Amino acid sequence: MDAIFGVPLPALMGQLVVGLVNGCFYALLSLGLAVIFGLLNVVNFCHGALYMSGALLAWAGMAHLGMSYWLALLAAPLVVAAAAVAFERTLLARLYRFDHLYGLLLTFGLALLLEGAVTQAVGSSGLPYPAPELLQGGIDLGFMVLPAYRAWVVGAALLVCGATWALIERTRLGAMLRAGTENPRLLGAFGLNVPRLVTGTYAAGAALAALTGVLAAPLTQVSPHMGSNLLIVVFAVVVIGGMGSVLGAIVTGLGLGVVEGVSKVYYPPFANTVVFALMVLVLLTRPAGLFGRRA
Repeated sequence: MDAIFGVPLPALMGQLVVGLVNGCFYALLSLGLAVIFGLLNVVNFCHGALYMSGALLAWAGMAHLGMSYWLALLAAPLVVAAAAVAFERTLLARLYRFDHLYGLLLTFGLALLLEGAVTQAVGSSGLPYPAPELLQGGIDLGFMVLPAYRAWVVGAALLVCGATWALIERTRLGAMLRAGTENPRLLGAFGLNVPRLVTGTYAAGAALAALTGVLAAPLTQVSPHMGSNLLIVVFAVVVIGGMGSVLGAIVTGLGLGVVEGVSKVYYPPFANTVVFALMVLVLLTRPAGLFGRRA
């Protein structure tokens, strides 16, 4: 079969791969948002800036310290997680007793500060970050050549998503996290340090965003606004999957990336709005999201 509904098979498969890669980024970013919202009930508007920070740290490490891509995959999330701990303990923790809007405004302000500082430091033009030599080139699949780095991104993202889901749904730590979302006071009565659990959760969500930024850096130029360009789509993914649902974030992110890729083949004008059209449809039929639970 050389064509499917009038579209050549190599072109269709190529867009499917691009859509799957984008879906992996959506899944990883929405996963971090879902984890933070699930325990803290905070809409983390600086998530895109944390994603950008991971990519920027990878670039800065390469440009100024000669840091390899593989070391950046470990170092950038750790640095961003440490900064997230300081932010959560000194500022965000003071707002938990107030309306959720205050946390949203605080994180939105932090995002603007980070983007402004990066623009002032390195400018607004994109900074190139090459893929590691090991992952350059492509894999001949017969009907198309799959770039090796894109294959790595898909594999790494699926591994991280699967490990995060297993940690939350199949371990004692995950059970404590889920209990903390339901009744943090009761959890504290059993002698568990709930503030430390909350801080660790926020740091883990920030680290996921930074890791996604490092993975994305070789595919898109590093720029101050690279996170804000994705954030609106990622919020739509979280709403469709269900606020706070880890499985919903993973499945919806991957699925919508593929749908977006196919839309670019058959009807390109619809590709930029298909996510939001689906969000409206889901909100009308299942306000809690596909995998969410009603309050």
